[in-house]
Amino acid sequence: MVEKARHEGVLLLTLNRPERLNALTGALLDELYAALEEAREDGAVRALLLTGAGRAFSAGQDLGEFGEEKPDYEGHLRRYNRVVRALATLEKPVVVAVNGAAAGAGMSLALWGDLRLAAIGATFSTAFVRIGLVPDSGLSFLLPRLVGLAKAQELLYLSPRISAEEALALGLVHRLVPAERLLEEALRLAQGLAEGPTRALGLTKKLLLESFRLSLEEALDLEAILQGEAGRTLDHEEGVRAFREKRPPRFQGR
Repeated sequence: MVEKARHEGVLLLTLNRPERLNALTGALLDELYAALEEAREDGAVRALLLTGAGRAFSAGQDLGEFGEEKPDYEGHLRRYNRVVRALATLEKPVVVAVNGAAAGAGMSLALWGDLRLAAIGATFSTAFVRIGLVPDSGLSFLLPRLVGLAKAQELLYLSPRISAEEALALGLVHRLVPAERLLEEALRLAQGLAEGPTRALGLTKKLLLESFRLSLEEALDLEAILQGEAGRTLDHEEGVRAFREKRPPRFQGR
């Protein structure tokens, strides 16, 4: 259900239930979490690329998983929440390639990419209100920070279908790419990040996430601490050396 492939420092993860529009199940979420932990622990993985198979990124939760039983949503969301935490705290760049529809929790997961590309023709929908639910998988946290409170209210209360062009204008994605070139462009972007100073990129990601809760004084203190950590990396030494020698740096992610 989660297909894995490696491309020169990039771990490509593909949600692979195209017959169900990559709708999310407990088993798929468990596989995705395990793959994210693999990416965290494997030093050879320096960037992550997440996409979907077929004509959708993910239609969100597969409601058919529950059958006729009343779902224990609170318990089930523990699976979603650990995936969100893994994406948010992975100190390696995450690229998401939205190849088609991203709805509900599928939209939530897509937005947790550090850099997000969408195919022309992809669509987004918060979807939760349509079945009488509240946003989950971190969407209530992230969406107002991406688009502002007023627009988040509109998107969550009315659940409109958002085109790829509208998503770009709102800042939900960073680039639009023709569908036939999406994976190629996303992989090129991820490989470029993987060749960068990935320790510094990971620490930058940590700073940005922490900035949501810190005061200015706390943010300044954390910058100093993490700058000290970055300054002790081999990549910093190589960056300074390359600058002095007037050549491109050769970073190793260490």
